[in-house]
Amino acid sequence: MKTIQVIALALALGTAAAAHAEQPLQRTDLVKNDIDVAGHEAVQVRVDFAPGVLAPKHSHPGEEIAFVIEGTLEYQLEGREPVTLKAGQSLFIPSGTVHSAKNVGNGKASELATYIVRKGEPLVVPAK
Repeated sequence: MKTIQVIALALALGTAAAAHAEQPLQRTDLVKNDIDVAGHEAVQVRVDFAPGVLAPKHSHPGEEIAFVIEGTLEYQLEGREPVTLKAGQSLFIPSGTVHSAKNVGNGKASELATYIVRKGEPLVVPAK
């Protein structure tokens, strides 16, 4: 009986992993916590990009620090030249700045996004 349960669990986990891998843009919330600045919070998110995937233009209700964990991402901040970052590099994005990010490498790319934002507002605001 235990062998059947182990096989069923392995199949379920394999299916869940495959479903996760098929998503072109995957956001995973890691930390969300109040900070000492009244009305603000810190939020940390991992964002995984499939090859060629674009996170369309958007902004945040606070500052973002984007750290590239793996791969190569091109960031386009409104009013600036594009910036291409590889694993180990980071970028500061000022509050309310409209920007996009695209995986311009051959494989998966991932970033660790750390935000200091106004509490109670949507984290991602699509650009108009």
